[in-house]
Amino acid sequence: MPTGSILVADDDAAIRTVLNQALSRAGYEVRSCGNAATLWRWVSQGDGDLVITDVVMPDENAFDLLPRIKKARPDLPVIVMSAQNTFMTAIRASERGAYEYLPKPFDLKELISIVGRALAEPKKGDNGVLLPEEQDNIPLVGRSPAMQEIYRLLARLMQTDLTVMIVGESGTGKELVARALHDYGKRRTGPFVAINMAAIPRDLIESELFGHEKGSFTGATTRNPGRFEQAEGGTLFLDEIGDMPMEAQTRLLRVLQQGEYTTVGGRTPIKTDVRIIAATNKDLRTLIQQGLFREDLFFRLNVVPLRLPPLRERSEDVPDLVRHFFLQAEREGLPAKQVDAAALDRLKRYRWPGNVRELENLVRRLAALYPQEVITPAIIDVELSEPLPNPLNEEGPVDATLAASVERHLNNYFAGFGEDLPPPGLYHRILKDVEYPLLSAALAATRGNQIKAAELLGLNRNTLRKKIRDLDIQVIRTSR
Repeated sequence: MPTGSILVADDDAAIRTVLNQALSRAGYEVRSCGNAATLWRWVSQGDGDLVITDVVMPDENAFDLLPRIKKARPDLPVIVMSAQNTFMTAIRASERGAYEYLPKPFDLKELISIVGRALAEPKKGDNGVLLPEEQDNIPLVGRSPAMQEIYRLLARLMQTDLTVMIVGESGTGKELVARALHDYGKRRTGPFVAINMAAIPRDLIESELFGHEKGSFTGATTRNPGRFEQAEGGTLFLDEIGDMPMEAQTRLLRVLQQGEYTTVGGRTPIKTDVRIIAATNKDLRTLIQQGLFREDLFFRLNVVPLRLPPLRERSEDVPDLVRHFFLQAEREGLPAKQVDAAALDRLKRYRWPGNVRELENLVRRLAALYPQEVITPAIIDVELSEPLPNPLNEEGPVDATLAASVERHLNNYFAGFGEDLPPPGLYHRILKDVEYPLLSAALAATRGNQIKAAELLGLNRNTLRKKIRDLDIQVIRTSR
């Protein structure tokens, strides 16, 4: 039968009652209170073997109380509960020395299991490092159960150097998670270096990763440092690891096994101190069966697997994400917008094949291209309709909003002619009048970033540059 004394602090009497009953039935002695002052008095008197506390209480925030508890009694495990279920809540709980963070509502069986584990573990002091407040710069958004599990896992990984494998569809935020692990971990003072395996020619990947010596191949006129050297003391993010060629996989395996590498054309091994985070949207086990990925490398990279759910599996996060992206757009100079309840419902029911990235691009278009302050279901229906043929005569689909804008321009033109035939050269006149405002709006929405504007418009980057030059569009770049 479990034994131990547990202190519960929550200003909600119903939660205190539920916890009292559940913990007492499990065999624990329970004392409960509704404020931080009473909890602190009990702790400072040496009472209790474990604390369960809410974050927000009438007299003090638990995050302010936690450092005092850990200083006075470093061996006392503290479980933090919160209805403010954000990424930063989990991180603050971890960094301030909490044993575990539980989002409300929580599962009582899980809580009892955590209590038992905490009381059974050997006692140890707090080695956490306090982080600065990041209230206005939350890197990950979402309150769904799936995201809460990710937050809790990330909080446990922050102060480790364990290799992490992030798996998820394109657009789910794999690099955001990797950056969060770096920015809030013990290597945050070091560099964060990212490399996308799918974006580099296969014969250059080894040089990009490990660097090369002067004269090591044709065109190598100087010594060039690789990404491992650039990331020394920090984090190296290997995106789309499934696209890494076998030769580079063999060299990467040596780094993970021995902690050293040689440059292309070099002979002297170089010691390295880099944390590896890898990511993929492919099934690496299938690639292993096909002989395209090394099984031993997979096990070296897959020390901690982390699956990011697609947006369709956490549709309850869509409203929070929409608000977050609209606030970002507003801070970047775009007009403030709101989405009515019916339009939000449309967004929640959409399957989002492009995941969070697709939603972010949609929100930027809504902020940049629509004059209405409140986004209605009719606008969302236009945005989420199937792509129409590209009116700019480019390969591939074009965004439905741009196609609808072109259609409006065409209707306006032909309405002005009545029953008369349109004049010669109408195609080029319309094309010019439509292209200029659309390209200008896309560039404004992306703060002058031509790569992102081309992606938004569905154009080839070189084509966009040519059109900017031909139409004499002034590109104004703005910082974040």
